[in-house]
Order: sequence, then C-alpha cells, then structure tokens
Amino acid sequence: MSLIPQQWIEQAASRIAPYIQHTPLTYDAELDSYIKWENHQVTGSFKVRGALNKVLGLRSWERHAGLVTASAGNHGQGVALAANLFAIPVIVFASDHAVPEKIHAMQKLGAEVRLIPGGYAQAEAAGIAFADQTGATWISPYNDGQVIAGQGTIALELLQDLGAQPTHTWVAPAGGGGLVCGIGAALDQQKPRPRLTAVQSEASPYLYEIFQRGSQDGVVELDSLADGLSGPVEAGSVTIPMVKHYVDDFLLVRESDIAHAITYAWRHYHERIEGSAAVALAAILTGKVVARPAVLVITGGNIAAQVHSHLLNA
Repeated sequence: MSLIPQQWIEQAASRIAPYIQHTPLTYDAELDSYIKWENHQVTGSFKVRGALNKVLGLRSWERHAGLVTASAGNHGQGVALAANLFAIPVIVFASDHAVPEKIHAMQKLGAEVRLIPGGYAQAEAAGIAFADQTGATWISPYNDGQVIAGQGTIALELLQDLGAQPTHTWVAPAGGGGLVCGIGAALDQQKPRPRLTAVQSEASPYLYEIFQRGSQDGVVELDSLADGLSGPVEAGSVTIPMVKHYVDDFLLVRESDIAHAITYAWRHYHERIEGSAAVALAAILTGKVVARPAVLVITGGNIAAQVHSHLLNA
C-alpha cells in the first residue's frame, strides 16, 4: 500500500501558503473541543488546499491540456481558483441536483459547469470519460496523492496552533476520504498519536461501508444535507486502503443531527457552516465521540441561504 509521505504535506504547505488563509482555531470548554473553522477559507471550503496543491504542481503540458473535474461544488471552486492563476480553462461536471449557489460560485471563478442528470456518481463518471476522450487533465477530488497531501496541510496548521496541548481524538468529515487520509498522514508520526475519527451521513454511507465491511455494494443513497460527502467512491481509489490504515473509528450521524449541528454552530458561535462540515460537530453533540479533548474540522460554509434560514426557523 502506498501512503502519503510527510514530506509531501510539508511541500504542499509551502506551495499553497501564498494563496490560502490560516483559518481560526477556537476552544469550546463546554464541549472540551478545539474547532478548526475552514469555512473561513478562501472559496469557503478546505477543498481549495488540495486543488491548489495539485494544479500548482502540474507540468506545463498538463496545464496546456486544460483541466476537468467533478464536484458537488467546493472542489470545483478550488480547481477553478487554481486554474485562474495560469489562465487554464476548466470544466466541472456536476450533478443537476447540485446546490445552485455552488454552481454559480464555480462559474464566477471561470469554470464551465456541465450538469449531468443523476447524482455525484454520474457526474464523476462523465468527467472521467470526458478527460479520457479529450486528453484533458483530470483533477480528482480525492483519488490523488497530491490532492490528499494538500488536504493534510490542515493538520499541520492545527499542530502548530495547538502547540503542546494534548488531544485525544481528531474528528473530520469523510466523503471520498481525501481529507481524513491527509490528516491521518500528517498525524502518523505524532507521539502519542491522537485517534482519528471519520464521520459520514447515514443517508450516503459509501465510505463507511467500505471501512466496515470492505464493499460499498448495495448502499442505497438518500438526499442529504451533507451533499459534499455524497456519492460512491471511485473504484480502486487510493483512499480506500489509506482510510483503513489511518482511521481508527468511523461514525454515522442522522440528517436530524446534521441539521441540529448547523443551527448549533450559528447560535453558539455565529458561524455559518454547511451540512458536510456539520457532521463532525454532530458526532460530538450526539455523544458518539466520547474521548476528549477533541479536535473538530469544520470543513466549509457554502450552504444555500434558503436552506440555512429554513433550518434556523424550523
């Protein structure tokens, strides 16, 4: 099994530093948890880290071929932002059920967005097929070592800000696994090494099922507030063996728990977070993560305004 070298993450941190924000970290004494607010990141999501690291490291001919990706919205924004640095054309394949605000944000950054009927799986398959047919450079949201290394830079920031503060458990959302694998790689040499807990919605438990029973066959996907975590994992993804190596615990939360976490973040911290980010907080609020102190990664804040208002008023 190929793992992510620590050196890759350190190189990624240096490479992307001029273009990203060192996002805030706060401590909640009641929850005994440190909270990393990546909703303050440029593009409003951690995804820009991996996208930037991948695109900045491309060879000139790979950039010249143009970029293609699939995204529920956040990864596509990151790729589009990175492409702007080199005036590279980028096409994002997205589900026709994608959040309209995320589609518009990708377009505003210069991406051509092609909407595919169905869910994320259909959009990803269409994007990969298009890249194969045209020779364009495919930028996977998770199935790429340099993307994973870019996501791991979150952990380097956290370790820097935490200093000597001991932590027992780190909690992060999981969709394709790029984030938890990047964090896991960054923590691998820590002594003592904190436990790493991945969290996904019950509505789309593909990676959870791979972790628990080695297969995502038979998973029935439902609509989820955590749209960025939805959809099956690409067959043969490098994240599949990595998740089993790096992740200690994998939890599922209900949609009602996610909704509660979104409203909790607004009322307690005045932070606007999206469903995909809220799963980590939901795991704490429901008591599913027992060991403390915990570190929570709030991955993004790109929630549709009407959805956020509805949840707050419900």
